[in-house]
Amino acid sequence: MTPLRLVFLGSDPIARPLLDWLAGEGRALAEVIAVFTQPDRATGRGQKVTPNAIKAWALERHIPVYQPDKLTDDVRVHYAMLGADVALVMAYGHILKENFIETPRLGTFNLHASILPRYRGASPIQTAITNGEHETGVAFMRMVRRLDAGPVADVERVPIAPLDTALDVEGKLAAACVPLLQRTLPGVRDGTLVFAPQDDAAATFCRKLEKEDGALDFHVPATTLAARINGLFPWPACSVEFSGTLVKFGLADVTGTGDTPVSADTTKAPGTVLGADAEGLLIACGAGVLRVRKLQRPGGKMLPAPEFLRGFPIPPGTLLPSMPSTELVAREPFKKKTPPPAA
Repeated sequence: MTPLRLVFLGSDPIARPLLDWLAGEGRALAEVIAVFTQPDRATGRGQKVTPNAIKAWALERHIPVYQPDKLTDDVRVHYAMLGADVALVMAYGHILKENFIETPRLGTFNLHASILPRYRGASPIQTAITNGEHETGVAFMRMVRRLDAGPVADVERVPIAPLDTALDVEGKLAAACVPLLQRTLPGVRDGTLVFAPQDDAAATFCRKLEKEDGALDFHVPATTLAARINGLFPWPACSVEFSGTLVKFGLADVTGTGDTPVSADTTKAPGTVLGADAEGLLIACGAGVLRVRKLQRPGGKMLPAPEFLRGFPIPPGTLLPSMPSTELVAREPFKKKTPPPAA
């Protein structure tokens, strides 16, 4: 059987394993004929302009790369000229108009990193962890104009372990895309894949993350803070100010065994450093004790807590500042922020 002519639209390294599979074992099912990805942008401390991971993958294989800043009508004309059978989208960064969605012969399909209808939107991995989920997954859906609302054919589920960060879960989900495509692409090619509508009443939404999302409120339970710290690492990352230095937290849990954390010293205010154990820095919270296992100073490396504290002590009794935490999940799509009026 002739492989499907497939256009891939994505901009995030999470898609590298599925692309590697398509270039190898999956090539009998689909051939990647073109890649659409975000324009090159300056990154890192040196603000060096480099290709993103998806562009780099395509260039290595001499696959045509398109990087439109906007999906204009002219771009759609060139897109149609590719003669794609299917389009596969994952973490692209552009919203596709109806005419783009309908251009490929067999349709446009999306790989979304959540168990839909939960966590529609821009940060499903981070939000699932911060919300205390023990499981997430990748959903294969037919794309529609509404945000992540299309019918779903299949889901590959992965566990979220207690000490998983967003980086860890992203790696699991990246690998999970391969068996999901192994199951679904044959049905796309043959027209036998069955899609079920989502339950819109059960939908939740997440948004694009911002730097201020890393604020910590020690008045909430320690379990809530640990999930937020792990879910927001490596970006935007949670941090607190101590002696004029912004200390970044990279990994956390709660003290105690199983589901019963050790109670915090109720005489200490939330945010009070209680000391340290062999695994981390202990901080009183609204309920329970937060244990921060990895910390980092500006310009330094993320270090295990015992090593960090040897070079940068945070004494017991220190009261760390609390900031109100921002909401990351809602029952309705988040509204875009209105920019301040020009001066």
